[in-house]
Amino acid sequence: MAITSSVSPDGKQVTIFIQGRFDFSSHHDFRNAYERLNPSPEQYRIDLQGASYLDSSALGMLLLLRDHAGGDQSNVQIVNCSQDVKKILAISNFEQLFEIY
Repeated sequence: MAITSSVSPDGKQVTIFIQGRFDFSSHHDFRNAYERLNPSPEQYRIDLQGASYLDSSALGMLLLLRDHAGGDQSNVQIVNCSQDVKKILAISNFEQLFEIY
């Protein structure tokens, strides 16, 4: 599992890339990818192209990110999901909380 991030040149967007399993062992690295940014970006993108698995703790981490980003006013996108990951997100009704592509 590897988590990396990239901030846009204008600092308004951060993209967090997830590789491998997205589970509780990712918690520390995932939080570090967005909590230490100053100033906080306006948009967050979670790129799951390399994610092979996610569990309920990953769903919780996504919710924590959403709260950090402003809750209902947040701009968080989840992109490049596999069909299996999209199914998990749909079952969890995350399409009501996030933009999912």
